[in-house]
Parts: sequence; structure tokens; C-alpha cells
Amino acid sequence: MTERTLIKNLAALEDGPVSVSGWVETVRDQKKVQFVVLRDESGAVQLVNPRTDDTAEVAATISELSQGSFITVTGDLKHDERVKLGGIEVKIATLDVVSKAIPETPIADDTSIDKRLDWRFLDLRRPEQNLIFRVQTTFEHALRTWWIENDFIEIHTPKLMASASESRAELFEVEYFEGKAYLAQSPQFFKQMAQPAGFGKVFEIAPAFRADPSFTSRHATEFTSIDAEISWISSHEDVMNMHEELIVAGLTAVKEKHGAEIQELLGVEVTVPSRPFPRIPLAEAKQIVADRGYVVPRADADMDPEGERRIAAYVKEEFGHEFVFLTDYDASIRPFYHMRHEGDAGLTNSYDLIFNGVEISTGAQREHRVELLEEQAREKGLDPEELSFYLDFFRYGVPPHGGFGMGLSRVIMLLLHQSSIREVTYLFRGPTRLLP
Repeated sequence: MTERTLIKNLAALEDGPVSVSGWVETVRDQKKVQFVVLRDESGAVQLVNPRTDDTAEVAATISELSQGSFITVTGDLKHDERVKLGGIEVKIATLDVVSKAIPETPIADDTSIDKRLDWRFLDLRRPEQNLIFRVQTTFEHALRTWWIENDFIEIHTPKLMASASESRAELFEVEYFEGKAYLAQSPQFFKQMAQPAGFGKVFEIAPAFRADPSFTSRHATEFTSIDAEISWISSHEDVMNMHEELIVAGLTAVKEKHGAEIQELLGVEVTVPSRPFPRIPLAEAKQIVADRGYVVPRADADMDPEGERRIAAYVKEEFGHEFVFLTDYDASIRPFYHMRHEGDAGLTNSYDLIFNGVEISTGAQREHRVELLEEQAREKGLDPEELSFYLDFFRYGVPPHGGFGMGLSRVIMLLLHQSSIREVTYLFRGPTRLLP
């Protein structure tokens, strides 16, 4: 029996016998010849069956093939530059229907995203979707490679917590034996725990949960969070330096491996950003967008989505850059564990990273002095007693440290210029979606 060959590898083979398996994309059933476009996880190829007395059995099977059926074909590979699909085709010798599909397909290319999500396993067969998740795989692998080469330790933190990691807002509460537990909003406390443990530099790529009733294109109730934390920093500038090196490593790998295919299928040119990324204090960024005709509604609030789009447009015009760090956030809009500016307790050593007009990450230097942590927790209306397990991390010695959390789906969405994280999330979870 001929071993199965991935379609992407056919072009490099000489003419001769091959075996391919995949699903039926299209069938052209003509009087003298039949054509089947077969797709697998790596690409598509044209199969051909000239109608003769000898091929009558195969012809009958092809005539009954439904779109989406999985088949295995053996036959002769032939290179022919006249074939539009890759310049190769396979003349069918045998055709085995492994799994027949229902003829009526429930979705099409113009089906709404909500209905496509109902039939996600079919939607994912599209070449664009296949590419999206190959890009995600390459991006994550590049991040891990960079971390490991730079002596980081990978950790796996629990997603069941006894108390809130940041605040009681946006928490999912779950039954836990005789009591209650909460789904982790982030690994924040636990990646900080690695600092007094002496790990030095840690990372994690894992699920996080937010009970946020938002229906925007950039929010989800369950998402994949990319986190890193490092010891012995002088300020949030050290965290930003690490963050941008990581981004450059990830996008370089994506461009090298998938750049041409991304351009072909999605019409997007991947740009590897130059370092350093632009840095703009939040107050200055608000003034810039105000001077350009947009005033962020609340002076004491974070940059809103329109403000993010406008400051990104400014950075693109002025610096030719798709990324910008907004820095020095007001303490009133940051978590209690962000370190305050020396000499100005109203500002924090923190940042948000904006990519193509959308915030993808928050990072900061953490406060490591326990007495200040307790004081800042009280300011935020938190009870230090409920945070005792966390505060204990800082009672036995801890180095100055900082890190960031970044949403994977947002990065991939913005990188590939997709309209929603629903397009780049394997199975999306939102306020009204728990299936499939």
C-alpha cells in the first residue's frame, strides 16, 4: 500500500504512484472526464478521472460524492503546467469513500459569523482558517523559543482561586465542594509568587476568564493569556524592552514562515516592527488625540477604543510604526499592585501596548514593599486579610520585579487584519455562547 502523501509535498515528487487523503471540496462531473478538488490539512490538488469502461466504477462513486466527504485516493501524479491548481494533478486509480457527508451544507462563505460559529468544525475547513491557526502555532512557538533561549522558566498556574486576583469585578464564581471558588482572571498573583521563590524569569500561556458582558469584536469570557514576569528590574522600561523583543521574535517567525501565504490568502503584509517601539505617556497621548479633534470622554479614565485608534493613527503617520506603548497611567485606573512613581504617587510605572489601534497588553513594575501593597489595597477597597496569602509572598524577601499579560487572540486578530477575535479563536466563548 502506498503511504499517504500530504498535498503540499506532491509538487516536489516525480511523476508516479501516490496516495492522498482529505475531503472533497468540489466535483465537476462531465460526460467525458470528472474532476475532483481534494483538500487536506496542507493544501488542495486536482484529481482527474477520464470516463472509460475501465473507470466506470470509480466514475459512479464520483458522481455520488458530496462536498465535505472524506476520501482516500491512489493514482498517478502528473506534473502539467496547464493545471491551474498547482501545476499538478492525480489521475485516479482507486477511490475509497472513508466518510460520506450530508449533501446539504449548513454554511457558506457569506454566512453570518454567528451561524458559522454554530458549525465551527465546518468553518475551520476554509484555507484562511487553517492558515490563521498555523500562524498562531508559529507565533507561540517563537515566543517559547525566545523565552527558553533567554533562560525563562515555564509555569502552569491554577485556574481555580480562593479569592479575586485583581478585584471582585468580572469574576466567575463556581461551586467548590462545601464552598466557593473563582475562575482566574489572570495568573498575576502566582507569577509574582515565582519572584520570591527565586525563579527569576517565568512565562505562561494559558486560559483566563473574565465575567465581562461585552459583545465587542475584541472581548471574550474565556481567552488565552500570554504572561511573563521578571526579577531585578529598575523600572517598567525593563519590562517594555523584554516585551518588544518578544514581539519582534514572534512576528519575525510568522513573516518568514507564512508571509507569502498571508499575503495571498488574506491580502495582508506582515511587518516586523523596529525597536524601540514608540513610547508616549498617557496624558500626552490624550492631548495628542485632543489636538487632532477627539477628546477622551473622561479625563480620569483610560484611553477609550476611539482614542486608541487615533493615537495609533498618529504613531503610524509620525513613526511608521504599528505599535505604541502608552505609559505612566494614573494610579486611580490601575490595580493596587502596580508600583507608583517615585515622587508622584498619582502615577504608576505601567503601560498598555497598542497594536494597530487596539490594546493588546498591560504591563508594569510591581510594588514589592508589603506595607505599600497593604496601603494601596485598602485604597482600592480591598481587604488585606482576604489577600493574606498574596501579601505573604512579600514578607520573606522579594526582588523588584515586573511583567505583562497579553491576549493571544487580539494579537492574531490584529496581525492578520481580521474583524473579530471570533475569527481567530478556535472555539469562542462569550456572554451568550457556550456551544459548540
